[in-house]
Amino acid sequence: MEGLEIVRLPQRREVLLAIGLSDADLRRLVRRGEFQHHHGHYLDGAVAADRAISACAQAAHPGSVVGHFSAARLTGLSTWVDRARSAAPPDDAAWLTRPPGSQRNQRRPNIVVRRAGLPPADLSRHGWLPVTSAARTVVDLARELPTREAIVTVDDALRAGTTSAELTAVLERQEQWPGVRRARATIAFGDARAESPLESITRIRCATGGLPAPELQVQFFDGFNWMPERVDLWWPEFRTAAEADGLAKYEAATAEERRHLLRLAHRRDQRLSDRGIELVHFGWEDSVDPRSDLISRLCAAFDRGRARPGTDPVWRVAPAYTQLAA
Repeated sequence: MEGLEIVRLPQRREVLLAIGLSDADLRRLVRRGEFQHHHGHYLDGAVAADRAISACAQAAHPGSVVGHFSAARLTGLSTWVDRARSAAPPDDAAWLTRPPGSQRNQRRPNIVVRRAGLPPADLSRHGWLPVTSAARTVVDLARELPTREAIVTVDDALRAGTTSAELTAVLERQEQWPGVRRARATIAFGDARAESPLESITRIRCATGGLPAPELQVQFFDGFNWMPERVDLWWPEFRTAAEADGLAKYEAATAEERRHLLRLAHRRDQRLSDRGIELVHFGWEDSVDPRSDLISRLCAAFDRGRARPGTDPVWRVAPAYTQLAA
């Protein structure tokens, strides 16, 4: 149909009617997937859903910028919200930021609009769509969320290349903003070596449980070579390592391939045990459920590790992570 290139950007119904489409045409085009319809706007059906929803929401609020969870999704930053807690934010909604002086904050199941300053240094673009920069997105989420949720985004952003200096600059621009003290503490706790949301959440769980901070991504020397095994968390003073066991680690196309992965994991555990290392495995339930016994299990492993005879294992942060540890 002629003239439909116009929907490469979000358009209101009135604009499309003015170029000759009817309401029946719009319904048919949406039904066939050639158009999408979000927040009172139509957009090309080929646009990715997350981008389309954010773009239509932004068009419905002129002068706004895509931020928070929506900016994180568009730019590939990890987020996590504990949906079991009361008043958990609607992380799957479209999140926008508008300059001060506009309408008050809005929060509905499908859209959240925050009012806040938008200095040029905090702005970026995802294609033609205005979004907050990676550093601004991280700080905004760290102000919005409890530390154990925000740390997932902080660690991921640091790992992806956002620098501490960039985050600090945003924090300084937000010095008097709500939640900035919590954000500053969360960002100070960030570690680019944490490889997954589970590892990030577990670091917080260990800290709140009174445990000392572990080293991350550590290798051991077997007397001849550095072992290929790398552990997620390592407490050298207790000769104890902890490993995140996300289900993806054992996913495979066939049962035979899954059994092979399990055998490799068991052999790996044995090689670590041969080095005199206590090893604790943990999963999502261990780190997220406040009733779990993860801290007591680690403390018991610390006691066993301290009692082990022989010299301490020789270890190092894996070379690929040495710079991230700085």
